[in-house]
Amino acid sequence: MKTIVVRRTGGPEVLELAEQPTPRPGPGEVLVRVEAAGVNFIDIYNRSGVYSRDLPFSAGEEGAGVVEAAGAGVNEPRAGDRVAWASASGSYATHVVARADRVVPVPDAVTARQAAAVMLQGMTADYLVRSTYRLEAGKSCVVHAAAGGVGLLLVQMAKRIGARVLAITSTDEKAELARDAGADEVMLSAGEPFDKAVRARTGGVGVDVVYDSIGASTFDRSLLCLRPRGTMVLFGQASGRVPPFDLQVLNARGSLFVTRPKLADYVSTRAELMERASRVLGAVTSGDLRVRIFREYPLSQAPAAHTALASRSTTGKLLLIPG
Repeated sequence: MKTIVVRRTGGPEVLELAEQPTPRPGPGEVLVRVEAAGVNFIDIYNRSGVYSRDLPFSAGEEGAGVVEAAGAGVNEPRAGDRVAWASASGSYATHVVARADRVVPVPDAVTARQAAAVMLQGMTADYLVRSTYRLEAGKSCVVHAAAGGVGLLLVQMAKRIGARVLAITSTDEKAELARDAGADEVMLSAGEPFDKAVRARTGGVGVDVVYDSIGASTFDRSLLCLRPRGTMVLFGQASGRVPPFDLQVLNARGSLFVTRPKLADYVSTRAELMERASRVLGAVTSGDLRVRIFREYPLSQAPAAHTALASRSTTGKLLLIPG
């Protein structure tokens, strides 16, 4: 098999294409032939050392493919079944071993590329609007990076719920994508300070929740977008880690809430994983959720994919295609 290995942390150049023996699945595991692997910011954090991992490790966590073999004690899925996953280490590869209870079936109407593009980011958007802060019709939200992989899905889900969506993007092209996804208002990050723009569009009241995947460069102004008792959801750090800050700020700005969630805690059980994945993949099947794949790269070009994602110039999902 071929896989992308990280032997030392650093820039995209540390992503090394290597050949290794194809593994066998152990008890409770399945061996999957990978048809498409998703490229995500968590992969950058792992590669760069922002998130600590034992070295060496095989890169990637998300993908979709076909089961080739099952280990002892696995009744489902079976060889030949189409599956997808969001948490199988080593997914940048032609084959990956995954826990059988962490893969989900892929509907016939959903392609492997669509499934790989929506598992991690789609379930992230799902827990953000349904669990971290439960959006309802009539509520309002700010979505940063609204034309990115999570952003476009988040905008669509929020609008299906009936919330008012104020989207922030960096270019006119991205603004059009956010509008097409359903955003009620779109603001450019290069224009007037976005907190002032949000206040102006909400009559000075602010929004119920801010979904911020940017981090250091947006955090302070994101807090200024919130109404009293509003919720700040920091679910990424594309611009770097948010430095420590005085919690008294939350008091002074209206008894605000701040949370830093991660997907693993919202799919911790098999039942919750299946519920979220089924809802997301079902929405793709029905056409209620549109998946935008920005670009596909061969496995050997994993460094280029990481460079593109880190540049924040992409719109939608990046995929690696092992075949």
